[in-house]
Amino acid sequence: MRQLHKSLYFWVVLAIVAGGLIGYFDPPLGVALKPLGDGFIALIKMLIGPVIFCTVVLGIANAGDMKKVGRVGGKALLYFEVVSTFALVIGLLVANILKPGKGFNVDPHTLDPKLAAEYAQKAHEQHVVDFILHIIPKTFADAFSGSGDLLQVLLVAVLFAFALNKIGAKGEPVLRFVEGLSDIFFGMVRALMWLAPLGAGGAMAFTLGKYGLKALLPLASLMACFYLTCVLFVLVVLGVIARYHGFSIIKFVIYIREELLLVLGTSSSESALVQLMRKMENAGCPKAVVGLVVPAGYSFNLDGTNIYLTLAALFVAQAMNIDLSLWQQLSILLVAMLTSKGASGVTGAGFITLAATLAVVPDIPVVGLTLILGVDRFMSEARALTNIVGNGVASIVVSQWEKELDHDKLKQALG
Repeated sequence: MRQLHKSLYFWVVLAIVAGGLIGYFDPPLGVALKPLGDGFIALIKMLIGPVIFCTVVLGIANAGDMKKVGRVGGKALLYFEVVSTFALVIGLLVANILKPGKGFNVDPHTLDPKLAAEYAQKAHEQHVVDFILHIIPKTFADAFSGSGDLLQVLLVAVLFAFALNKIGAKGEPVLRFVEGLSDIFFGMVRALMWLAPLGAGGAMAFTLGKYGLKALLPLASLMACFYLTCVLFVLVVLGVIARYHGFSIIKFVIYIREELLLVLGTSSSESALVQLMRKMENAGCPKAVVGLVVPAGYSFNLDGTNIYLTLAALFVAQAMNIDLSLWQQLSILLVAMLTSKGASGVTGAGFITLAATLAVVPDIPVVGLTLILGVDRFMSEARALTNIVGNGVASIVVSQWEKELDHDKLKQALG
């Protein structure tokens, strides 16, 4: 008990519980605590770009083989596509079997289109070509600015490491400099993590203060289906993958419990990205693999978001008594495979992606999004939790495919 108060895990749990109680019993105060959560996420996101850049550059430079980078990237993308498709199919199957929207009998004309108009507009602006071109930053520094994202940082880091490899001994001083920067940025992250209880507690207080438990009751069936599907995906799909590669998914979830709690409190998987990368390296995954797989996974391996897309799309159709043909459901599946790429774990991105997915089936009015707008914040937590577990498993799998996984360190970490 004496050591418990020194554990960040303990304080995050305490803050989440306290934040939930504040939001429930004093909603105005809970809403007023929103800046705590927003501020913590902003502080962490401020350091994500530099940390990923240093990690990728050091990993590739020390590996000394650009062919390996291409090989790791190819294997990671193959794994992402296969597992993400499984997630989409599972969401589709659960929606067809349990039918969470049945019995709602909603008339689309009674819904307020203004509530979903903003998301529909943002979804309409998303195009595959624009997404691909967006990966290329306008300038080197732009990848690290507020308008940049993880894929831009990853591209810049790979190019930088490639050039660093090519110049040989001349690049040694630069490599040592990047190593020093890496230590500094990781030190900053470790310091900021002690603010995690404030961030998680503030975000949880806001969620319950803003929406309240009453918002959950009308859509309890959808919430239950979604959380159940995410749990089944982690235990069954990821569990089978983990067992095949020699580790237990239960032990792995316990291993990253601090990161999961942080994600639960903030509803953002990005808040735990740096911590997850450190955990994966400590579990025996090489830095080069972790530096490529985890950042790329935050755009291409969003298992929780994929489950949400197909399950929520069919829920809206069922609630409006719209019978979708097999072809229409397959169309949703195929489009979701594209729209899910690039959606981040931050609250709201999944909802925008859902609007883009629904656009493929004109029979489903986009105004139907207003049905789940009130509980999207609560479902974003399950999305983010599933996403982070999926990316952690992907790091171990790709490391083993590369025959570079330190099994002794993995066994020790999970034991």
